[in-house]
Amino acid sequence: MRAGCGVVRVIVPKSIEVGITPYLLEQTIFPMEDDEKQKMKFNTKEIDTALENLKAIAIGMGWGKGKDYEKILEYILQTKEIPCIIDADGLNILSQMDLKILQNTKCKIVLTPHLKEFERLSKIPIKIIEENPVKIAQAFASKYHVILLLKGSTTIVTDGITTYFIKRGCPGMATAGSGDVLSGVLVGMLGYHKPTPQIIAAGSYLAGMAGELAQEKYTDISMKASDTIEMFPVAIKNIRNAENLEQ
Repeated sequence: MRAGCGVVRVIVPKSIEVGITPYLLEQTIFPMEDDEKQKMKFNTKEIDTALENLKAIAIGMGWGKGKDYEKILEYILQTKEIPCIIDADGLNILSQMDLKILQNTKCKIVLTPHLKEFERLSKIPIKIIEENPVKIAQAFASKYHVILLLKGSTTIVTDGITTYFIKRGCPGMATAGSGDVLSGVLVGMLGYHKPTPQIIAAGSYLAGMAGELAQEKYTDISMKASDTIEMFPVAIKNIRNAENLEQ
């Protein structure tokens, strides 16, 4: 929501609805039937209802492992036509599937792996990726028709044709939840922008700048992921002011 999205729907297992609801003051919630392990069950009618009228979705954060999650992801990729950020456990589940599904989906896919997740996806060892990350990222994005955001000290965003390099961020962002914050920024921006490498790069830049501002305020030792969210408005002002100066 700090990235500009007007309405957010949080889709969660039903058994954690009571626990999470007090923290959702501006968002809406959609609980899905789950099992005894608090994992969502595969139910096409529920998925259809949960995704109804959404402009973009982010999948995988907090999922964990589960066969039903693979079915949920597969169903969305096969039947929906929506911009889709896949992160965290969504990436881990995707890495166990036939990636040809990415070539045939109507979804516009954005993948946001760090190096280890990209190793699982591409089946290319990290050492080899590190030797030529740009070329390998471009080849992967082109082959599977996705926008790839490869996290690192310099983040690479590419669709295989257009490539951006983002050198924003700081050591304080190496904390639990920072990747989730980035996915939230990206899906928030896709609520009112078309999914392009430029928009994904802009989201990464915004998150990195906000993280730097949070580190200035809280130090690299004390900052946490939510501090980055707190600094989005300041980062947006800084970017707007810089644009005005250039004009």
